[in-house]
Amino acid sequence: MLLEQIKQVADGLAKTFAPFCEVVVHDLLDPSHAVLAIHNNLSNREVGHPATELGLARIMDPEFEQVIANYPNRFADGRQVKSTSIGIKDSEGRYIAALCMNIDLTMFQGFQGMLNQFVAMPVNAPASETLDPAGTDAIRARIDQFAARLATTPRALKAGDRRALVQELKAAGLLDLRRAMETVAAHLGVSRASVYSYAK
Repeated sequence: MLLEQIKQVADGLAKTFAPFCEVVVHDLLDPSHAVLAIHNNLSNREVGHPATELGLARIMDPEFEQVIANYPNRFADGRQVKSTSIGIKDSEGRYIAALCMNIDLTMFQGFQGMLNQFVAMPVNAPASETLDPAGTDAIRARIDQFAARLATTPRALKAGDRRALVQELKAAGLLDLRRAMETVAAHLGVSRASVYSYAK
């Protein structure tokens, strides 16, 4: 029954993170044929394949770490993988299964390479200019820091938090910079009138 529930969890995770994440359910009570289910198959394994080294380690040692998250791994063809393995115990504390997720990093690394190339600019560019009034970067950075402290984004700040933020900017002298009110309003996604009211 428990294994069937784990298979449902695996199916949900696989659908959520498709196509980048392989999700595998291992039956550790049958290590020779441990792979019970495999979704978004990226490793070319099949149902009935044997347990991995981690699975065998859990079978041998009930005290083996239950959650091992984001460890480096590699598929048989050399692709880099980020893996997480979660051991499942029965009521007696014995490992009976494992739920494993393997994220293929090659596509993300490709995206990263393309983005790095796109944003790269020559060191000795023939010209440079700014289309942004001086000081606006400092205002935006301060707003971003404030929102990060609250584990949110600037545009998701509540009215009370926006008021506290604007008062903080005012105390730091950042509202005295040219086009400060417009910059704050644009970054928060509110009207300039709102920013003026927060600053009072």
